[in-house]
Amino acid sequence: MSQTELPNSTAEVEVERPVVVLVVEEEAAKQGTGTWKHAAFHMATTIATPAAYAPLPFALASLGWPLGVSSLVAATLATWYSSFLIASLWNWDGKKHVTYRHLAHSIFGFWGYWSIAFFQQVASVGNNIAIHIAAGSSLKAVYKYYDKDGGLTLQHFIIFFGAFELLLSQLPDIHSLRWVNALCTFSTIGFAGTTIGVTIYNGKKIDRKSVSYRLDGSSSSKAFRAFNALGAIAFSFGDAMLPEIQNTVREPAKKNMYKGVSAAYAVIVLSYWQLAFTGYWAFGSQVQPYILSSLTVPQWTIVMANLFAVIQISGCFQIYCRPTYAYFEERLLSHKTTNHFTSRNNLIRLVFTSMYMVLITLVAAAMPFFGDFVSICGAVGFTPLDFVFPALAYLKARRRPQNTKIYLSLLLLNFAMVAWFSSVAVLGCIGAVKFIVEDVKTYKFFHDM
Repeated sequence: MSQTELPNSTAEVEVERPVVVLVVEEEAAKQGTGTWKHAAFHMATTIATPAAYAPLPFALASLGWPLGVSSLVAATLATWYSSFLIASLWNWDGKKHVTYRHLAHSIFGFWGYWSIAFFQQVASVGNNIAIHIAAGSSLKAVYKYYDKDGGLTLQHFIIFFGAFELLLSQLPDIHSLRWVNALCTFSTIGFAGTTIGVTIYNGKKIDRKSVSYRLDGSSSSKAFRAFNALGAIAFSFGDAMLPEIQNTVREPAKKNMYKGVSAAYAVIVLSYWQLAFTGYWAFGSQVQPYILSSLTVPQWTIVMANLFAVIQISGCFQIYCRPTYAYFEERLLSHKTTNHFTSRNNLIRLVFTSMYMVLITLVAAAMPFFGDFVSICGAVGFTPLDFVFPALAYLKARRRPQNTKIYLSLLLLNFAMVAWFSSVAVLGCIGAVKFIVEDVKTYKFFHDM
C-alpha cells in the first residue's frame, strides 16, 4: 500500500489534530543532540530497573521452569523486536512525532492519541507507585542494617524518596537527565552483579534438599498466580517512552536508536536472565516477590545492592514522570516566549509536580503491595504499549514490502503478537486485581511491610 493510500493522510491528520499537538510540534523543530549511548542510558534506566527484574524469580516460581523460562525468553525477544518497530516509525510520514501519543495520532487518528495517552498514564503512574515502594523498601533495609531498633517505618522512607524526586522533577526534560541516567545504568549493572552474586552465595548456603520447585495449591490458585506472573514479566520489559527518548537523539535518529536499543538490551539480557534463573534456583517456590527480601548474608553486600537499587530507581522514576508532566505543560505553561524558565512557568511546574508527587507518595505509603502493583501495571499499561501497539502501528504505517513471503511473515508474526499479548493483558489484570483484593483484606492501610 502506498503512503498516499494510508487512511490517515497528512491532510486528514491536520483536520483531526488536537490543539495541543501544535505546541508539541513546535518542540519537534528542535534538533536532538543525544548520541546512541545516551539513548541506551535512557532505555536501560526505564527498562532494566531493580523494581522490574527483582520480581522475576518470583514470576518464574509462579510458572515453573518450562513455562517460566519460555515466557521470559519470549518476552525479551518480543520487546526487542517491538522496540525496533517503534524506532523505524520515526518520521514515517515526513513529520517528527516527539511523543508516543502523537505518533499514535499520526497513524490511528483521534482514538489512537487518546488510547495511548490512557495506557501511557496507567503505565507511568503504576510504574512509579511500584518503584516508589521498592525504593522505600531498599532505604528501610539500609536503615535497619545500621539501626535495628530504629523507629522509622517504610512510610517514612517512601516520603523521603518522594521529596528527593520532587527536586529532580524541576529539571526541564529527559535530555537534562542524561548524566543521571548514565549513573543509573551503571547502578543497574552494579545491582545485577551484586544481587546475582549474593543470590548464588545464599543458594549454596541453603540445604539444597529443602528447596522445592513444585507449584503448590489448588488449580485455581495456580492459575491466578500464573496470570499474575505474566503481568509481572510484561512489567519487567515495560518502556512507554521510546518516541520521547528517540526525540533526544541526533540524526540519523533511526540508526542511533537501533544502536541504543541493542546496547540497552545487551544489559537487559545479561542481568534479567541470570537474576531470574539464579533467584529461582536458589530459593525455589519460597522466593519472595522482591528478591532482596530473600537474601540474608552477607549483610553488607545486601546493603550495597539496596543502595544501587535506590540510585537506579531515582532515575527511572523521573523518566516515567515525564508523560504526565508533558500533558500538564502543554496546557498550563506559557509558550509565548522561547524562555521556558520564567518565574510563572517555574511556579506552575512546582505546583503540578508537587501535586503529582503527593498523589504517588500517598498511594505507595497507603498500599505498599509491591508485587501486585507490578502485575497490574504490566498488564494494563505496558502490555498494550510494548507488545500490541507497535505491531499494529507498523502494519498500518509502513509500505508493503515487494517480497510477498517477507510481508506474510511479518503479518503473521505481528498478528500473533497482538493476539497473544492481548490475552496476557486480560489474564494478568485478572490475577493482579485478585491479589490486590486479598492483600487489602489481609493488611491495614499504611501497613509497615
